[in-house]
Amino acid sequence: MRWSCGFPSLLVALLAGLAGAAPAAAQGTALGAGTWFAAPKGSDDAMPAAPLRTPAMLARAAPTNQWYSTLIFNAKPEVIYAQPLTFKATPQGLEMALPVKQIVPTERGDVEVHYPHRDPIVISPVAFSAGPPRLAGNGDWSAEISMAQGSDDFRVTIAHGCPYAYFQLSRGDLRVRLPAAGTRVAADADPRMLALRLASGRYALFGPSGVRWEAVSPTEWIAHMPAGAGYLSAAALPDARPETLQLFARHAYAFIDDTRVQWHYDQATSQVVTTFKAVTRAMEGTETAPLLGLYPHQWLDNPTLQGRLGPAFDSVRGAIRLLASSEFSTHATYHGFVPYWPGIAASPRLDQLHDLLHIDLRNARRMMLEEGKGAYWQGKGLQRIVQLMDVAQQQGDLEARDTLLKKLEERIEDWFSGSSSKTYFVYDRGLGAVASYPDEFYTVKQINDHHFTYGYWIRSAAEIALRDPAWAAKSKWGGMVDLLVSDIATAERGRSDFPFLRNFDPYESHSWASGIDLGADGNNQESSSEAVNAWAGLILWGEVTGNTALRDLGVWLYTSEIQGIQNYWFDIHHVVFAPEYKNVEVSQLFGGAYKHNTWWTDEPRQIKGINLLPITTSSLYLGRDPGYVQRNLAALKPEMALYAARGVQPPNPPPADIWQDIFAEYSALADPDAGLARWDRWGSFELGDTRTHALYWMLSLQSMGTPDFGVTADTTLYSVFKRKDGGRTHLAYNAGPTPLTVHFSDGQVLQVAPNSLAEAR
Repeated sequence: MRWSCGFPSLLVALLAGLAGAAPAAAQGTALGAGTWFAAPKGSDDAMPAAPLRTPAMLARAAPTNQWYSTLIFNAKPEVIYAQPLTFKATPQGLEMALPVKQIVPTERGDVEVHYPHRDPIVISPVAFSAGPPRLAGNGDWSAEISMAQGSDDFRVTIAHGCPYAYFQLSRGDLRVRLPAAGTRVAADADPRMLALRLASGRYALFGPSGVRWEAVSPTEWIAHMPAGAGYLSAAALPDARPETLQLFARHAYAFIDDTRVQWHYDQATSQVVTTFKAVTRAMEGTETAPLLGLYPHQWLDNPTLQGRLGPAFDSVRGAIRLLASSEFSTHATYHGFVPYWPGIAASPRLDQLHDLLHIDLRNARRMMLEEGKGAYWQGKGLQRIVQLMDVAQQQGDLEARDTLLKKLEERIEDWFSGSSSKTYFVYDRGLGAVASYPDEFYTVKQINDHHFTYGYWIRSAAEIALRDPAWAAKSKWGGMVDLLVSDIATAERGRSDFPFLRNFDPYESHSWASGIDLGADGNNQESSSEAVNAWAGLILWGEVTGNTALRDLGVWLYTSEIQGIQNYWFDIHHVVFAPEYKNVEVSQLFGGAYKHNTWWTDEPRQIKGINLLPITTSSLYLGRDPGYVQRNLAALKPEMALYAARGVQPPNPPPADIWQDIFAEYSALADPDAGLARWDRWGSFELGDTRTHALYWMLSLQSMGTPDFGVTADTTLYSVFKRKDGGRTHLAYNAGPTPLTVHFSDGQVLQVAPNSLAEAR
């Protein structure tokens, strides 16, 4: 559709036992009541190999789905967008550039904003040719590239936000080629420094003491390196001020060796603290603080940075502002969610809700998988029926709840058992990833969308576990759920079974969807809302299973992804989008671009809706700015008019009101009455939703009020709403076995029985 914390010890042992065994297509390994396979069945495709790693990195699970993952799959890797710099490893050496904004008009009548890799400088060894690039190491937001040739080594470390690239070579001199003639500036400032003014920007290179810079031609320089000192840092400069050059010279020898992110969720205050630490070494002098480039979500409204920020780069993510420090922290509020909302006790539409529920219950088995055959569509179908089950339970139809619960369990068991030749899961130990079959949207061949896909399964399993804990035991089906959790959210670094946080980019504060990072624009993510759904699933699964470390990881991922969305998909602070970009939101975010489009259609309703669905109880963040909700929806009419004027006639045109249920539910976050007025009971509906759930959602908001982001609670599963009468509705869910007392920051106290939802008005 778009283009663990604590991995279970039982599974670790099982995977380790296969370390020396050749995989067989029919080989299955039991995991509780489920089964996974070591290789695809029949003629099914395998996941791609990731051979372009050094031996040390080959001993670890492959870091797929990252901003630099092109390195490990492609002999001729694509551009790497590190921000604010871009890099490309070529046979001629490492290209390095500072991209500038390019506005690209489209046939849709809007524009895309690109920051392409253009006019690079190229740095290469003189004594030997650069070898094929391989990933030699990775931190949490840094990567080390080796371009060794035989026994000769040439490597570079790059990092998100870092204005430098740090080079090391085993012997000889370094060559610097320019895209056009450049002028040396500040030649007398420091003999170690080569500062250049080019038409495409300003660069400064800093060699070791004793380096001698030779101008071979107007477009080529040689750094003659002293014996035993094979290192150099190269930087792009944000401006022409002498004090900026002095700042860069002061920090040029604090080389970044590693980068680490730490997270802490304080449940008592509902605060999430993220700390970023760079491990450095001083190649010369005593300065160990690097220059870190902070993104808008890091520097906006961050009082800890008051008076500490320096010059800024323009970038595809907005202004990247420099901080001279090896460490900084960000603070965010986790606003919570509950697995389901209370039943509707009184409404003029109550009979309509019951009618729709009756119809949807009758069609539930068909609605569990209406389109496609792979794990993505099946996951959407599972969560769709879970939400229908929620409504049935809360409206008092326990017989229907139990019927749906049984259907859900049976369907998941069919997949998890491995008994089918078509629907099953493979663990690829060479790559360190779980594939689901049949392949859909290249989740196997390109390792795409694992967090989107498995997020639906994890959240569905968590809701089942609320009603049937025995089903979710590790000895039953919980082990297979943990397998999917570990695929997308392993929190330990350097493991051989799964990579650290496969899809998530801690520094950019959002996920990446492409596994192998194809394309000149860099990696991408389209449906940011499906990423949020995945992290909500982690929170709920962690709560239900008593895994607080996984729950806390989920809270951090959920809160961080929402920060990324608010800044880079919605730009609610008006500091990221270029003035030429007139769309209200971004629908496709790339390493070097942002666009208002989808991978499968340029029909405006789907362009907008892909970053809203699925609408669930964890979607309240979409209502953070009611004015933005109204602006976003108001943009649909002119966008649809422009689309109609183009005369686009797709082979299978969608309904004219496609996903009208999603837009009605979204509208209700700002104004429930407006959402209900927008909704057509018999109109189109999205295949991860039901008519019953859509009406239940809007009637619930009409009763409880719109989301209130000013009140927090000292528990993980909570929500607060503000009603039209000025009062508040407080919800809290207790997934544990003992009674829970919940304190809200506005003074409200709720007593919550085990495995129950409590409400106060």
